[in-house]
Amino acid sequence: MLQLESILEGFDVSIDDIAKAKAYQNKFGGALERLLINMGSLSEDSLPNIYSQLLNTTILSADDIEKWHLPSQAKDLNVEFLQARGWLPYQYSEQQWQFASLSPLNWEVIQYLQSCDIDYKCLIVGDAEFEQLQLLSSIHQPDIQPNLSLLSDVEEDKLRELASEAPTVNLLNSLISRALKQGASDMHLEPHKGRYRVRFRVDGVLHEVETLPVRLQLPVISRLKILANMDIAEKRRPQDGKIEIKISNIGLDIRVSALPLNEGESMVLRFLRKDAVQYDIDILGLSPDIEEKIKEDIKHTAGVVLLTGPTGSGKTTTLYTFLNELNTEDVKIITLEDPVEYQLEGVNQVQVKPELGFDFSTGLRSIVRQDPDIIMIGEIRDQETARIAMQSALTGHLVFSTVHTNDAPSAYTRLLDLGVEEFLLNAALVSIIAQRLARKICPHCATPHKEATDLIEKYQLNNLAQRSDIEKINLLSANGCQECANTGYKGRMAVIEYLRSDQEIRSIPKDEQFIPKAKAHNASIGGRNLLEDGLVKAMQGFTTIDEVIRVCG
Repeated sequence: MLQLESILEGFDVSIDDIAKAKAYQNKFGGALERLLINMGSLSEDSLPNIYSQLLNTTILSADDIEKWHLPSQAKDLNVEFLQARGWLPYQYSEQQWQFASLSPLNWEVIQYLQSCDIDYKCLIVGDAEFEQLQLLSSIHQPDIQPNLSLLSDVEEDKLRELASEAPTVNLLNSLISRALKQGASDMHLEPHKGRYRVRFRVDGVLHEVETLPVRLQLPVISRLKILANMDIAEKRRPQDGKIEIKISNIGLDIRVSALPLNEGESMVLRFLRKDAVQYDIDILGLSPDIEEKIKEDIKHTAGVVLLTGPTGSGKTTTLYTFLNELNTEDVKIITLEDPVEYQLEGVNQVQVKPELGFDFSTGLRSIVRQDPDIIMIGEIRDQETARIAMQSALTGHLVFSTVHTNDAPSAYTRLLDLGVEEFLLNAALVSIIAQRLARKICPHCATPHKEATDLIEKYQLNNLAQRSDIEKINLLSANGCQECANTGYKGRMAVIEYLRSDQEIRSIPKDEQFIPKAKAHNASIGGRNLLEDGLVKAMQGFTTIDEVIRVCG
């Protein structure tokens, strides 16, 4: 065991955590490495390398088992017993068995093999590879379609038991670890064609990473519901919850959403990683001319700065970045959010609770009486919130908020539709920023675009380059490599349409002709719409034309 402990220390497991796990092991039993995983001190993905070092043996890859089938000699073994403990017969030759194993230190299996006088060698596999072996073997349990009716007390107890078993716990920990390693913002688990599909959203795009047998659906869902304090017996109504967990020494807040479907339940996990969040205006990827104007706007002592865009376009992160820029000891900042996703040091953050009657409008009336200098409202959804926000700006507050519109000029018509008077908009609004997030091209595998000449002509990029002072157009193509998980992209940046509420904009009547007139005025003073700002970034080699069209086209 001393050897195992020294290997564990090499995988950044602290001596204190090992001591805690050993104390638990002495009292209740269990494998030391598995206890450390359940504590969140060790990554599930590290196990194959740990076992390989400890036993000086080989790690099987997905390619090794692609055409594998259960050896015929396996009929002489208790395969069900072995499989339940993370072992499967892999190959038999020259009177020696080779076993593929998730848990090569399992004492029950070792005793069984010794009692049968079996000469064996252990080969190491990860969870995904062992799952593949089970699917290729003919002995895995038949898939059972989940029953959406209400569970009896006995069934609920059984489900809780399944959810707490090591295979379910380890599988879920492994999936979350993989998601974090790939930089995923969300993990989606959903029934699909008789399987349970796992997809990660990386840089705003979903990628399928795993398909699980449908028999694992209920244990995995139940495990998530238990962790998120949901009702595991309720499978007919949507539920929301939150998990605070430690995986691979990373503290995580996970928002969990359960949605009943015809074939089962869809579970979506949104990862909020405090260690990965940086609120620095320089890393948003703003074009220099737009960044300069925004920095001027947020230095106003009063007025409203609005961000617009669909869900997932990075509005909240941008707002937090503005607040972080202004967060000094001599100003008081209060936010009103639903939900409070990240804690900002030195900022008073308030969670709205509509079910208690504490919504945005009620909360806004309360926080105005707290004498803040700067107010951030998560979203303007109704007339009262909009009106109080505008009036607060007129009484000496700098207000940040968001609305859901497709572009910047449409924010005016949206607020008018909510019932805000035109004179209030003209008096209060400082600027409107429409935002999308485009993936940045991976610098390790990007190459010059083979059809650059055709694209320059198609999108009239020479004119845009001249307007934007771009001397050389550098169109690149995304290829994919190990660094970017073969996507061709790594990270995201903001694509912006900026509209300042200048004298000309205020003087344009806010009727059905306002949007085209506002766009024409913005273009006349050198402004760009979302597509044009994206194309500028593509010409500068930060992203690709395809990505810009996907996001802004």
